[in-house]
Amino acid sequence: MRSNSDRRIKTLELWAARMRRNVVDICMQRGGYAGQGVALSDVGACIYFDEMRPDGKGWFHDRFVNSNGHDTIINFAAMAELGIYTMEELRTMGADGSPIDQSPIEGARGFEITSGSLGTGVSQAAGIALGERKKGSGKRVICLLSDGELHEGSVWEAFMFAAHYKLSNLVVIIDNNDLGATGKTSDVMAVEPVKAKMEAFGFRARQINGNRIPDVLDAFDEARAVRDKPYAMIADTRIFAGISVYQEAIPFAHFVGRDGRWDTGFLDWEPGWREILETIERLETELAALD
Repeated sequence: MRSNSDRRIKTLELWAARMRRNVVDICMQRGGYAGQGVALSDVGACIYFDEMRPDGKGWFHDRFVNSNGHDTIINFAAMAELGIYTMEELRTMGADGSPIDQSPIEGARGFEITSGSLGTGVSQAAGIALGERKKGSGKRVICLLSDGELHEGSVWEAFMFAAHYKLSNLVVIIDNNDLGATGKTSDVMAVEPVKAKMEAFGFRARQINGNRIPDVLDAFDEARAVRDKPYAMIADTRIFAGISVYQEAIPFAHFVGRDGRWDTGFLDWEPGWREILETIERLETELAALD
């Protein structure tokens, strides 16, 4: 088990803050899934900057499958920090003629599958995990999906497949934010208790605060120690976690439209932008003090 040192946690908090900055920067142009991207930056920072092992060739030994197209903005936000995309490129997301899609297709830089056809990513991740095990590659596969995707029957078929083949190299992360396009997940079709259901389907499961980096790191530590079954991390997140002014303004927002128009009202970008820049400055100062 790795040590959750102050430096490790503070470094990941800074990566997460930078990812939040990138998400907001992208979405200030013409909209995007800002709420999910901001909320998942803690999980995303742990995946990209701690858990996945570099391959020494500018990418990663392990594999990350993002099933939910709404959440792929965190991939872009992290890859901007890694130099895979420039922010100039990402600011064109959703523009006519732009190669940057809000729900990327297979073959786009840094993406394993076509995201956005909800409910299909887990099946592909499980197949990849089985293939890597058969090859003896030692690669681990991380799959992120939304709690809303648990409404899809194909997801549960994939869970049964993963458990049957004892895919201990597969980690499923469920973004458990109780939010769907048409309302609260619990109102549309309740999915709880998710942890108990994942355990019943043959997973080792753990429910955590997905906006607390030490919790995410502890879950990944536990996942690596599991040898005979796949692992499910149920990450409870809150839309816009990490930028308080946005949470207070629209805590249930799903999609930002052109000029900041939301289905639920209007969002002034400037206060949140200032808050995240101040957060980055504070974290940089705190990290420097640890030297």
